[in-house]
Amino acid sequence: MTRVSQSFFSSCAKAWPWLLILGLSAFLITQRAAFPQIIAYPDAWTLPIADVINIGMDAIVLHLRDAMRVVSSGLNVLFSSVQTLLIGAPWLVSISFFTLIAWQGGGRRLAVTTAALSLYILASGYWVPAMNTLSLVLVALPLAVMIGFGIGYTGFRSKRACQFILPMLDLMQTIPAFAYLIPILLLFGFGPVVGLIASVVFAVPPMVRNTMLGFEQIPPAISESALMSGCSRFQQFRWAEFPSALPQMLIGVNQTTMATLSMVIIAAIIGGFEDIGWEVLSAMRKAQFGQSLLSGAVIVVMAILLDRVTAAYAARQLPNASHVGLPFGRFILVMISAIILPLLAAQAIPVLNNWPAGLVHSPAQAINDATDRFVQAYGGIMVTVKNTMQYFLLLPVKLGFERAIVPFTWGITFTTGMKTAYWIVICLGSVLAFGKGMWKSGVAILVSAGFLFFGATGLPWVTVFLLTTLLAYQVGGPRLALLPAGAIGFLLITGLWEISMISVYLCTVAVFLCILLGGLIGIWAATSDTVSRIIRPINDILQTLPQFVLLIPALMLFQVGDFTALLAIIAYAIVPMIRYTEQGLRAVPSTLVDAGKACGCSAWQLFWDVRLPISLPQILIGINQTILYVLGMLVIAALVGTTGLGQAIYVALSQADAGAGIVAGFGMALIAMTADRILQGVINLRN
Repeated sequence: MTRVSQSFFSSCAKAWPWLLILGLSAFLITQRAAFPQIIAYPDAWTLPIADVINIGMDAIVLHLRDAMRVVSSGLNVLFSSVQTLLIGAPWLVSISFFTLIAWQGGGRRLAVTTAALSLYILASGYWVPAMNTLSLVLVALPLAVMIGFGIGYTGFRSKRACQFILPMLDLMQTIPAFAYLIPILLLFGFGPVVGLIASVVFAVPPMVRNTMLGFEQIPPAISESALMSGCSRFQQFRWAEFPSALPQMLIGVNQTTMATLSMVIIAAIIGGFEDIGWEVLSAMRKAQFGQSLLSGAVIVVMAILLDRVTAAYAARQLPNASHVGLPFGRFILVMISAIILPLLAAQAIPVLNNWPAGLVHSPAQAINDATDRFVQAYGGIMVTVKNTMQYFLLLPVKLGFERAIVPFTWGITFTTGMKTAYWIVICLGSVLAFGKGMWKSGVAILVSAGFLFFGATGLPWVTVFLLTTLLAYQVGGPRLALLPAGAIGFLLITGLWEISMISVYLCTVAVFLCILLGGLIGIWAATSDTVSRIIRPINDILQTLPQFVLLIPALMLFQVGDFTALLAIIAYAIVPMIRYTEQGLRAVPSTLVDAGKACGCSAWQLFWDVRLPISLPQILIGINQTILYVLGMLVIAALVGTTGLGQAIYVALSQADAGAGIVAGFGMALIAMTADRILQGVINLRN
């Protein structure tokens, strides 16, 4: 027996579970015409879980609605007070206050930036909507911080509580916000407070995680010194543990602030008051590109300011931080003066009280006209690009080659001879891989070819169930295998299988393009400091832009549809791939690179044999984050015409169907958690 034959049979012995499942799948596909339930999970086998949830939700609403409405009224009073204060104050007073806060935290440069960007908001004509949004943030943020701190500290003190808190955080961060808006809406009624509560729920997890991390990182010597000094339990917490954990918790405050602000447009959908999120949403509905872009820019400006100011205060708590600002007592006196003096000036000079309408500059109409001219001039090219991507990428992944290759799209008919040739080439490639002992590559060739041939919506559900469970078992053992088995089982018995696979198809294309484009950009940035400097602020902007804003340019240029959603998803999810690829490649020790050069490696060999293997764990983390970002964007993409789980959640919200929304949201969370855990298993194997 030749060495190739030995390697082939050895590979088959290792891959026998995969080959068994693929053989079973091939048999099932031959029987799909006679038994359609092989592809489409039978409705008779589903369970009315959404109806059960609705019955339980009705009972909860019946007993808790009055109490929750009292809470809602109290929050509404607090929100209205802050709103009245911010809107009623002269603009000079507000900008002076914001600038002084920034100066105290970050110094002169941050103060100048804050003043300049605040004046931009004022001159753009969106001052009142921006102050309404800031009112929501200023009320939601302290609530989220306090609740997050309480939960996080409880998780630190109690391992039993931690075991419950961590999976709940995973659910809260993976279930789309639209899903839990429905029960909040039923309990608290319609209005800005509902958006406020939803913002708190969405923003709590970062604070919980950073609180737990902060207390876990406390050096044991500090706690032991406090005990030896005779401190009580409260004194140990107040004077030793809390100050040590504070820097990490302030990072949590920064992330919580950004999470709160990112909810403003979602809050506008159910809140419906005159905030900046409502301005973006209403402009999008009217297809006003200029207005939606400018109002979206205001959200970006607010995000940048809140991010920089909270990050500056967090940095002040680091051990080696330089001293910035005044002592607290003097700062309060200066703050009082910075409020009183501008207030008196505003009373004497009306223009300092209310910004004149004549000084408002809005190029919205000019942007609209320019957009119309661009579409008229290049509309044909954009339609061609859209159709090309639709016919040659999106449809094949969704429907498979056997249904996507037709004369209308590809200009040819996918004949029986072409199908046979396709599978002969695939089988030969797989056999060659097995013959070289690369059984994983051989299996990957067969699985990928089957996915492309039949499409995400044409695969037998048994095949997806078995292959995913086997993959999880091999990278993480039987405990990890239970997660995909349970997740896919849940999607099947709830009747969400078909629309789940539509979501999987769009996610697959988006993740593939993010890995391809983001990986290439990350490699380029890792090899060029100039490219890195250019790409870094672009990444910052893409990560601070609210998800809705990313829909605006794609929607105005390409109208509704999967391609439009794909562009917005890629813009949102490509950033982690770029950053982790660059960081991973830059972190490769120079000694290894020098050793490779000394051995005579070319630049290409250095990349493939040295840099890439060392940085691969970091790149895999980027892929993991990209998948989660893509899934998180699906619900937003439903607003531009996509189908799948995102649309199911959005429809459930419009119908106030708590059961359907929660089931679809939980299904999406399970998909995200499954992808996350399997990739983490792969990363652990690499390490």
